[in-house]
Amino acid sequence: MMIETDQRKLGATGITVPALGIGTWSWGDTGLWGYGKSFTRDDITQAYKLCLDNGLNFFDTAEIYGKGESERILGECQRQDGRPILIASKFAPLPERFSSKQLLDALDASLARLGVEQIDLYQIHWPFTFLSINGLMDVLAEAVRSGKVRAVGVSNYSARQMRQAHARLARHDIPLASNQVEYSLLHRNPEAKGVLEACRQLDVALIAYSPLAKGVLTGKYRPGKETLPSWQRRMMSNLGNKQQQKMEPLFAAMEAAAQAHDKTLAQVALNWLLATDAHVIPIPGAKTIRQAQENAGALGWRLSDAEYTSIARAMQS
Repeated sequence: MMIETDQRKLGATGITVPALGIGTWSWGDTGLWGYGKSFTRDDITQAYKLCLDNGLNFFDTAEIYGKGESERILGECQRQDGRPILIASKFAPLPERFSSKQLLDALDASLARLGVEQIDLYQIHWPFTFLSINGLMDVLAEAVRSGKVRAVGVSNYSARQMRQAHARLARHDIPLASNQVEYSLLHRNPEAKGVLEACRQLDVALIAYSPLAKGVLTGKYRPGKETLPSWQRRMMSNLGNKQQQKMEPLFAAMEAAAQAHDKTLAQVALNWLLATDAHVIPIPGAKTIRQAQENAGALGWRLSDAEYTSIARAMQS
């Protein structure tokens, strides 16, 4: 276990980021996340400012989030606030994109929506594509050489796929900065499937999306509390009634740690990921000031070894 500082390295790139990033999947998304109904543009502005006030200036977005609105809103927030931030975005290798050169056009479009000349981390959003990993890595290297991108990463890649990407980029003397995958106490595939170990071996950051399992690890959907959300989010969180009951030992272990440190369940869940390995950078969402405050409270303290182990074993039981 290690969580010496509240800063983490973005692989071997030389770029340092806060140990906790901020996911902006929900920003501008009117369908799944209810932008404009359950939260507003003003809510995002307040959340953004509070993140920066607490040193959380690493934001992850993508061209497909809110059909480009997430990038636009993030760019507007940066211009209105004025403080420097670190931006990660993603290229979507959609079926209609047959040429890896289309990545450069998509990159230009993302830069325009963000209103910046350079993206700090540019990632391939998923591996399922007609485009080859080698071809995509070659074009990412071109993007770095052009100065439009500082570092490059992948997302949802298996251990084998990320090793291939790493090896191809090495031909260009460019490190693979990161692999962004789903990782939480409820979704520990990166451990079981060798992705976390590959990140350790290759010195690649593991950017953990959905670190709170779409809100489930906050405890608000426990029996007797709020009902599960819409069918889309229920499907994504993979949480049925039986699974809810099985999770009670986990919540009990998390609650004990939360009370000991005067923290929330969400803060315990995030701190557990941070304590797992120095390569892990969770990126919880923040669409309101309350969520931003809760995220910030996951830093500046650490679970004891006994608490960490108790929580880990509770989920495996």
